[in-house]
Amino acid sequence: MSRQLQFKLVLLGESAVGKSSLVLRFVKDQFDDYRESTIGAAFLTQTIQLDDATTVKFEIWDTAGQERYKAPMYYRNANCAVVVYDITQSSSLDKARTWVRELQRQADPSIVILLCGNKSDLEPRRQVSKEEAQKYAEEEGLLWAEASAKSGDGVHEIFTSIAKKLPLSTPNRGAAAAGSSGPTPGNQRGTGVDLNKASTTTDGRPFVYKYTTIIYAPLLVVMAADLKRVQSHYSELVTIECGKPDR
Repeated sequence: MSRQLQFKLVLLGESAVGKSSLVLRFVKDQFDDYRESTIGAAFLTQTIQLDDATTVKFEIWDTAGQERYKAPMYYRNANCAVVVYDITQSSSLDKARTWVRELQRQADPSIVILLCGNKSDLEPRRQVSKEEAQKYAEEEGLLWAEASAKSGDGVHEIFTSIAKKLPLSTPNRGAAAAGSSGPTPGNQRGTGVDLNKASTTTDGRPFVYKYTTIIYAPLLVVMAADLKRVQSHYSELVTIECGKPDR
């Protein structure tokens, strides 16, 4: 019987480095030149088949890069993170370093972090050398890669390399059914939720939960213009039911 494991993944980085574009390329194999900035956070899912016996499903939290939307709730209990910088903006690597420190300080010690240089298709405008970014990643014990959300080069490899680094041990049934602060039920330290077991509660009753695209703005005042963009930008909701095939 094949294993289906679910992990929470968060994308962090300065605004306009292309976090949402990377996710859109990975999830839908699409690219939008005029994509608007994310408001709060968006939620999507995608699966990777590691081998004949193991499927990894990522719960992807695409966060806003603006300081006003910076909240630990987005990366709390995350199993893995992609910290994104723009290879054409040296300041974005400085911001990425800040996010890495934040994860090291507040996230689970076992979190898998990948530092990603986006926009590799803009080589003539490069400001961040591969050597500089790779050296920093090695010093901090991070995975490192470059990719282009526009061309698609390297995008799938980012998530595959993370999946291969995740602990593929599964929590017990009680852990899978217990509550947590994010959509994933009972996400234990460093482990994923076994979707083969998560379809029932501890007492055997059917356990069904649905996810939708979620916009969070805790303790923030959202301007009317922002709210209007939220309503138009995230009009298409993503719904998943545990224990049933995805549509």
